[in-house]
Amino acid sequence: MKKIIEKSLENTYQYQEYRDLVSNLLAEGKATGNEQSDALTNYSLLNDKRMKRLDKTIKISEETVTQIKKVNEPQTWLVITEGWCGDAAQNLPVINKIAETNNNIHLKLVLRDDNEDLMNLFLTNGGKSIPKLIALDTDNNVIDTWGPRPTVATKMVADYKAKHGALDANFKQDLQVWYNKNKGQSVQDDFVELVKKAALKEA
Repeated sequence: MKKIIEKSLENTYQYQEYRDLVSNLLAEGKATGNEQSDALTNYSLLNDKRMKRLDKTIKISEETVTQIKKVNEPQTWLVITEGWCGDAAQNLPVINKIAETNNNIHLKLVLRDDNEDLMNLFLTNGGKSIPKLIALDTDNNVIDTWGPRPTVATKMVADYKAKHGALDANFKQDLQVWYNKNKGQSVQDDFVELVKKAALKEA
C-alpha cells in the first residue's frame, strides 16, 4: 500500500495547479480523465464555474479554524479527484480553505484515472467514488480517510438509494440545492471530527 501511495505522491497537483489544469483542458474542449464526451466536458464546465464561485464565497468558521490549528505535526491530505465530478467541485474548495488555515497541512490532488492502483485501495462500497481524501503522516502512513461526500450528504444518498434503488436526476438536483444551502459547513464538521479522532489516536 505504501509503495502505491508514494508513487502517487510523485504525480500530484497543488490546488491552483489542478484548477488551472481543468480550465486549460476546457479551453481545448476536453475534460480530465481517460474518457472524453460532451457530457463530461459540460459537467467540467459547470464545475469550473461552481469552483470559481466557491473559491470566493466559502467561509471557514472560527470553530473549525481553532480545531484544525491543533494539527501540530505535518500531514499530507491527498485527494483523488477529476474535473467532471460534481461532488469534487462542491467539496474541494472547502477542503482547500480548511487546509490553508494550518501550515502543517499540505493539500495535494491526483487524478483518479491516472492513479488506478491508488483508487483501488480506497474504494467506497466497492466503487471508485470521488473525491476521496487520504490523510497521511510524515512517513506516508494513512491516518484517516474522507469522502466522497460529507456525512449528511452520504446519508441522503443511502436513504434515497434504499427507497428508489438508484440515484436519478431529481436527487442530483436536490443534492446540489443542499450543497448550496449548506455552504460547506458539513465538510467542516467532518474535518473537525477527523482531526479530533487523530488526536485521540495519538494520545
